[in-house]
Amino acid sequence: MNPSAARLRANLARHPPSPHYWIAYSGGLDSRVLLRLCAELARARQDFRCTAVHVHHGLQTAAEHWAEQCRTTCEAEGVAFRLLRVDARPRPGQSPEEAARAARYQALAALMGTGDALLTAQHRDDQAETLLLQLLRGAGLPGLAAMPERAAFGPGFLLRPLLEHGRAELRGYAEALKLDWVEDPSNRDLGYDRNFIRHRILPALAERWPAVNATLSRSAQHCAEAQATLAALARDLCHAALNPERETLYVDRLLDYTAADRRLVLREWIGSQGFRMPSARVLGQVLDCALNAHPERSPAVRWREGEIRRYRNELYLLPPAGPFDSQAVIAWNGPAPLVLPDGNGELIALPTDGPGIAPGLWRTAAISVRYRQGGETCRPLGRAGARELKKLFQEAGIPPWVRERTPLVYMDGRLAAVGKWWICQEFAGDGTGRNIAIEWHALPRPAQALPRNPATD
Repeated sequence: MNPSAARLRANLARHPPSPHYWIAYSGGLDSRVLLRLCAELARARQDFRCTAVHVHHGLQTAAEHWAEQCRTTCEAEGVAFRLLRVDARPRPGQSPEEAARAARYQALAALMGTGDALLTAQHRDDQAETLLLQLLRGAGLPGLAAMPERAAFGPGFLLRPLLEHGRAELRGYAEALKLDWVEDPSNRDLGYDRNFIRHRILPALAERWPAVNATLSRSAQHCAEAQATLAALARDLCHAALNPERETLYVDRLLDYTAADRRLVLREWIGSQGFRMPSARVLGQVLDCALNAHPERSPAVRWREGEIRRYRNELYLLPPAGPFDSQAVIAWNGPAPLVLPDGNGELIALPTDGPGIAPGLWRTAAISVRYRQGGETCRPLGRAGARELKKLFQEAGIPPWVRERTPLVYMDGRLAAVGKWWICQEFAGDGTGRNIAIEWHALPRPAQALPRNPATD
């Protein structure tokens, strides 16, 4: 089946129309074919709006030359061009391939608008390579489904309209039209797993099974269909175990599920909140340690991108806890919002008609913010007698990791407010008048390494 603009249009017609199509254009053979097909389609249809995007990783000595060549090619094809420069240096423990992929997809997702589509040029041979890679990594169904034709991506979605074509078909098309493209020398480096599979493993398999790429691609499609069914089941099971107010999972409901369904729910829960999936070992620790812990304990299971904690009957999914100075004493100019150090959010003092700190005391006191050291007491507004903060937190069901980071507002060296929860009686104003309320806002959750359902190329 030869590539053509008509075939591209038919493939795109299987999906909802997009206000704008972004072409992931590396300058290599595959994306060069996709660029030509899109250019032909744009000339035939005025409603097909497309822009080619080249991501400059800065990892190759010829990267600047490639970027200019991509720009020139797009101008010749009459396709709008965008150049994105990214920092693709790997973090500790991250492979160069993973770092480049993460930087590339974060930049592309940030470029897109609601409903936009990112077109990538992966083909049938790429699909076969991906399936083998995932098999060798011991992947489950989501990995063996390899690269779907359509996936959620950023504010829109990602489409792979060339998956039904093989590499030889794309090369034949490009050579027949005398297209020029960039040859990346790293594609011949057998130190990369994908290249080793492409140049050594698949040719050996093809000698015995000539249709191996098509066969493996078909297997990936079968896995994708099975995964779609499991994903629907996972959403239903997760919904039944979810506390929607806090996005937590009820432990007792999870314990009613089979071990396989628990793993299914954990993966759905973690993925739905934008976290990268932990290893099977980490999921096993959650099932063994967190679910089976005594209700009075608060175990935590951590991996590089996040952590799962249990408190009472719920599991909480959190970003990795960063460094935190519990001995800090922070001066606060009360009328102005206070951004707390260590990513601990922001304190705001708001005038309110109702319970709060007396405005006269607030204006004249020296205000500071500290954290629990142990033994602090407060008589909450409307309560009889002072209580230790530990007891108040326990009564309110506030998890231990939130307690230790809860800002305590001191006025003239005495405890006046506990985060957003309690005003101490001696600083309270007339409840029928105008007072000062304290609000504590957490900072936004840090962005994850990749959008949900990232590409696997």
